[in-house]
Amino acid sequence: MTEIWLRRVRSRHPLLLDVLLVLAVFVVTAGTTTIDRLGNPIAPNPAALTLAVLSSLALFGHRRRPYVVFGVTLACSLALCFVATQLNVGLVAPLLIALYSLAVHTDRTTARAATAVSAVLVTVATVINEPHTSISIKIGVIAWILLPGAIGDSVRARRAHLAAIEERAERAERTREEEARRRVADERIRIARDLHDVVAHHIALANAQAGIAVHLLDRHPAQAREMLSHLTDATGSALRELKATVGLLRSADDPQAPLEPAPGLDRLPDLIGAFERAGLPVRLAVEGEPQPLSPGVDLTAYRILQESLTNVAKHAAGSTADVTLAYSGSRVLLTVANGRPAPGPRSGVVAPVGGGFGLIGMRERAAAVGGRLTADRRPGGGFLVSAELPLRTAAREEHP
Repeated sequence: MTEIWLRRVRSRHPLLLDVLLVLAVFVVTAGTTTIDRLGNPIAPNPAALTLAVLSSLALFGHRRRPYVVFGVTLACSLALCFVATQLNVGLVAPLLIALYSLAVHTDRTTARAATAVSAVLVTVATVINEPHTSISIKIGVIAWILLPGAIGDSVRARRAHLAAIEERAERAERTREEEARRRVADERIRIARDLHDVVAHHIALANAQAGIAVHLLDRHPAQAREMLSHLTDATGSALRELKATVGLLRSADDPQAPLEPAPGLDRLPDLIGAFERAGLPVRLAVEGEPQPLSPGVDLTAYRILQESLTNVAKHAAGSTADVTLAYSGSRVLLTVANGRPAPGPRSGVVAPVGGGFGLIGMRERAAAVGGRLTADRRPGGGFLVSAELPLRTAAREEHP
């Protein structure tokens, strides 16, 4: 907490801290020149006071010019060793601050070299000026000179460590935000794909049923009435599916959120029945032993079959469709192929042909669960959609 408070004060009031630092160091250095080692007052030394003022004022640049501050304080400290009446650690207080600042704002090699040079020069100066000073006092001064470099190096390392932690935290936060944006984009694509499948499927059925009703209206009014009834059922089913799909945008705790499970191959008979009522005969063949599919694959298989049959109803009016489910090992192969035109009231009725995102959506669905999809024209005419899907996806599936 203290370090955080100091960092805030240093960032907001750097000049105030520098003023306080300079005043404190000047008091220590100047006071040392006016007392002896026992604390007794002695006559002021103008030269020593002048050097104390210069070395203290130099500390104003300890952040921006650490090398210059170190040079000035070292020169003043060496001069004080000759001018002052006795050796005392207070005389080199500005130098200690300069060594600390040098260790914090530069590299370890520079700080160690500056500390070694200072210790050697101050020791030589004290030996020359006071040859009879006790060894303990000289060692004490040297120890004090060595201490700021060690403390500054530790502080610099800690700041670098904290900066690395903050950088990692910021990077992790950016990664989380990017992942959240990616998930939102994926969810939008998934919902848009579901909306496309639902709308395209039911609109195609409604269009086919309406076309048949118009065709039968004059000659077979009873059949036309029945077809219009199927059209009402189809539009009602479309509204229910749209409500369920859009309802996925609601929050999980919303009481109006849809509770209906996502469709799967268990609803394939209902899907085929809807197309047959719209005039598209569908033949279903199952090869191999049916296997349960994981929820995501089950939904994907259903949507691919739904979109493929919708394309047949839209672009191959009067045809039949052959649907095959082939289970083999850990995969299932889905195929939807156009058959020959079926006799009936829709023969010769041409559905509008247009482009869209159906095939793109089917390929994306298949790839999302680890499968693949191909779609191309058949050599003998018609169209073939083939999708190979795994029974289960390797990754954990979310609720669709």
